[in-house]
Amino acid sequence: QLQLVESGGGLVQPGGSLRLSCAVSGATLEDYAAIGWFRQAPGKEREGVSCISNHDETTAYADSVKGRFTISRDNAKNTVYLQMTSLKPEDTDVYYCSTGAVIGGVCLWNDDWGQGTQVTVSS
Repeated sequence: QLQLVESGGGLVQPGGSLRLSCAVSGATLEDYAAIGWFRQAPGKEREGVSCISNHDETTAYADSVKGRFTISRDNAKNTVYLQMTSLKPEDTDVYYCSTGAVIGGVCLWNDDWGQGTQVTVSS
């Protein structure tokens, strides 16, 4: 059974950095076309942040995070990362890891995700 465990969130000042990790168990990254991150706060719509193909280097990013966030994966560790820099208060959200696909520069999500990790950007 697939399990996704997100970590690395926290409180950071505007302009700061965080690195999120998502450890995958019960499957390997190669079992899925892509994996990535979306963010969603209670009562708000989901926003896709970034995703990466598990079979080549294709990535996709939301316009709001381009140039600030970098997604990467380590297939040997079955883990995907999201390096976030130049964080802004509007990046505050719960970040979830999910499998899916990246097609035409767009992340498509499967119905699986972990418990999420809270990112708060505030002075």
